[in-house]
Amino acid sequence: MSINNRTTNIIVVSLLSLMFLQAFFSMIGDSNTMDELAHTPAGYSYLSQKDFRINPEHPPLIKDIAALPLLFLNLDFPKDHPSWTDEVNSQWWLGNEFLFKSGNDPDQIVFWARIPMILILLLLGWFLFKFTKDFFDKETALLVLAIFAFSPTFLAHGRLVTTDIGASLGVIVATYFWLRFLEKPDRKNIILAGIFFGFALLLKFSLVLLIPFFAIITLTKILLSEKKDRLKLSLKYLGSASVAGLIALIFIIWPVYQFHVLNYPPQRQLSDTIDILESSPMGSLKDLCIWMSDKPGIRAIGHYFLGLLMATQRTASGNTVYFMGMVTASSWRYYFPVVYFLKVPLAFHILTLLVLLIGISRIKKSFWTRTKEWIRSHFVEFSMIIFLCVYWAASIMGNLNIGVRHVLPTFPFIYILVSLGTIRIARSIKKEPFKKAFIAILAVLFLWYLWSSLSCFPYYLSYFNELGGGTRGGYKYVVDSNFDWGQDLKRLKKYVEDEKIDKIKVDYFGGSDVEYYLGDKFERFDPKSGPQKGWIAISATLLQGGRGEPIKGFDGPTGYYDWLDRYEPKARAGTSIFIYYIE
Repeated sequence: MSINNRTTNIIVVSLLSLMFLQAFFSMIGDSNTMDELAHTPAGYSYLSQKDFRINPEHPPLIKDIAALPLLFLNLDFPKDHPSWTDEVNSQWWLGNEFLFKSGNDPDQIVFWARIPMILILLLLGWFLFKFTKDFFDKETALLVLAIFAFSPTFLAHGRLVTTDIGASLGVIVATYFWLRFLEKPDRKNIILAGIFFGFALLLKFSLVLLIPFFAIITLTKILLSEKKDRLKLSLKYLGSASVAGLIALIFIIWPVYQFHVLNYPPQRQLSDTIDILESSPMGSLKDLCIWMSDKPGIRAIGHYFLGLLMATQRTASGNTVYFMGMVTASSWRYYFPVVYFLKVPLAFHILTLLVLLIGISRIKKSFWTRTKEWIRSHFVEFSMIIFLCVYWAASIMGNLNIGVRHVLPTFPFIYILVSLGTIRIARSIKKEPFKKAFIAILAVLFLWYLWSSLSCFPYYLSYFNELGGGTRGGYKYVVDSNFDWGQDLKRLKKYVEDEKIDKIKVDYFGGSDVEYYLGDKFERFDPKSGPQKGWIAISATLLQGGRGEPIKGFDGPTGYYDWLDRYEPKARAGTSIFIYYIE
């Protein structure tokens, strides 16, 4: 039975309202996280100074949106501080100075910068619903939205000033309008495809992967046509796609970047670019970027190009990371599949497996001989599968293993494909007993999924499923933005006050300032100096990094927290800061 429009709208508003409440009330107790220390001050500097010298390795749009409310707070920006005047891209120093050393209220800044991020999260939910409803049907769209609204991963990162939720929105909006363009390549759809492709490229540099993705599905569309029409269609699509690309570059990316470099002196931009790319292996691309960096008219595009090169280089070089008892500065090819398995609710994994098994069992032997017909009649599903392959392949082959959030842009299409399979299976079951049994299974899985989300409130960032050790045990497998991003420092402050602790040694990983919150109760120490006495608080990321076994070839310090294996933590601040008292 089809759901009427009024009921559909009520369900959509209810789900998005519940998501807002979960996101809002869970973010209030969280401290400033690691990347927010760079992103929030950077966004404020763009709008207040019109100068893009800070954090160019990420496009500006999300940071701009986060910083908009800050323009009404009468903040002091440290434009005379060395981190701004002398250093090159000293984003962490500037961030700490702006938030904690300039007389501003950091909690007020963090609160107001996060509100627009929650609104972007809700916009993503609404557009996810629209995408599914327009290409498929309302019932599937409502199931997708329900899965999205209670996703621990989206709730975790949708409250923070980072680029991952924006990237997810960019993927689904740009894909929506590109598919409309392929369906009907008229002037309106070409312009819209170009506009939203441009905005997507301003959200996160990893979305340049939309280019090969759009190229593959456009070529597929051509190959699906009649042979006699292919040449004409190829020229039409090539010309139209080129126009869309030019619209994205000239009318979206260039003016946005031009605004951001208005007060960025050309000579300073040139020297910063040379300094940043000094060790880059990019060769002629590096030289081109440096050449563009002080040229009137094109230096804005040169700065976009600089960010793209920085993001590419960082993905290739990687980070020192802890993973399943090991520490390395390189990467594991199975990192993202394992983390995805551990961070996504088991109920959703079971539903995915159920849909896959039933779907495979129903594939007719003639399917492989009718692949062309299937793709033609299921082009949207085919396109989503292609995107998953492109983005996951790039993520797995890269060396940046610091969080499931880096594959978050693939989650919406996974939700759609699984929901689509679920609804189609339910509709195809004719015998009433089997239909009731299937619906009962779905109800149990959804209630389990719902409980997985609600039970981890407000610690969404630390969520792991039952096989991953749960919200308090996931740190044993993987840390960083998967578990501990510095979100619990204010909770540590409360613990110190409640327990009337005079001095505590703290080894903190995150985007807040320990001394600002703990004052003279904070005691510095060298974590590599051996066993300590008294009160000690250690972030899970640093604790695990100091206990992991080094992978062959890793020459950094390890094992310096092995001595803590003899002790049980006295408490935890939130989920991520371990508190010890050593006699």
